Amino acid sequence: MAFAGLKKQINKANQYVTEKMGGAEGTKLDLDFMEMERKTDVTVELVEELQAKTKEYLQPNPTARAKMAAVKGISKLSGQAKSNTYPQPEGILADCMLTYGKKLGEDSIFANALVEMGDSLKQMADVKYSLDDNIKQNFLEPLHQLQTKDLKEVMHHRKKLQGRRLDFDCKKRRQAKDEEVRGAEEKFAESLQLAQVGMYNLLENDVEQVSQLVTFAEGLLDFHQQCADILRVLVEVLNEKREEAAARPKSEFVPKTLADLNIETLGSQDGMNGGTPFLSSRASPLPSPMRSPARTPMPAKPAQPCCTALYDFEPENPGELGFKENDVITLIQRVDENWFEGSVNGRTGYFPQSYVQVTVPFP
Repeated sequence: MAFAGLKKQINKANQYVTEKMGGAEGTKLDLDFMEMERKTDVTVELVEELQAKTKEYLQPNPTARAKMAAVKGISKLSGQAKSNTYPQPEGILADCMLTYGKKLGEDSIFANALVEMGDSLKQMADVKYSLDDNIKQNFLEPLHQLQTKDLKEVMHHRKKLQGRRLDFDCKKRRQAKDEEVRGAEEKFAESLQLAQVGMYNLLENDVEQVSQLVTFAEGLLDFHQQCADILRVLVEVLNEKREEAAARPKSEFVPKTLADLNIETLGSQDGMNGGTPFLSSRASPLPSPMRSPARTPMPAKPAQPCCTALYDFEPENPGELGFKENDVITLIQRVDENWFEGSVNGRTGYFPQSYVQVTVPFP
């Protein structure tokens, strides 16, 4: 059986070469079938591109996408599955405003305005997360199912049709026995019917596919309407804060002197020692027997290898080093082309190179 299958494959290959190189005429299918094939090929490309561009729309930051891919890869290597949430830019900006608004204090109107805007951006980030989940579930997931099931099945039938057509033409060209040619013809006809039905069902499924587009558009409309409502309230609140700041009376401010702060100065010391005249800052000071001799500056130590964190890194396995964005990490050694060993805040461990930027490289 294995030899028969191999012989059949060789015959198909010979027939294909004969058609391409020798100019032999293969069995032609009608224009309607060829048009269905063309539209099916376009649909295959469309589904692939549509998924990629939709994900790019929902997750526009290429750096963040790369970070998520890196974390996902590390999770797979360690045998741990981790669900990563895309960091919405509204949420990142909200964290910044909320952090510094609280640091400035409640007595600052500007700080209160920062907190108000941070809270609003947090709400917009939550709405964006809902949009993300909605589009993934109701648009991307059906596209993925179409790609992995219906399109895959249609392409299988088309590939099988091509093979059976070559086998049919090969047996006709070699003038094989009538029963062999008849058997090849029946299989060719069977595959032709399956391919046509599959492509027809795929191309005539407009209702479901348009419905998915409607869901996508409705999700976008709802997202923008909710964001507009949040921003409308925010603008009203910020205008009130601006009016409050303009109406607040400004108190007179008098800068304090060193004497007010009880800081001992050269003049006060001279006064206590008998009123020695104060020396001009441009005059050279007289040598004092109490003055320590000038010290020879120590040679600067060579800079220790280090790097700066580009993102937060949460350790998932024992021995990994966690850190926050902008942390300066002392490098101990390079483990391999993807991992470093380093220390920060008294902790030592391993971390991926893709999360940091080396500022002082190894010598």
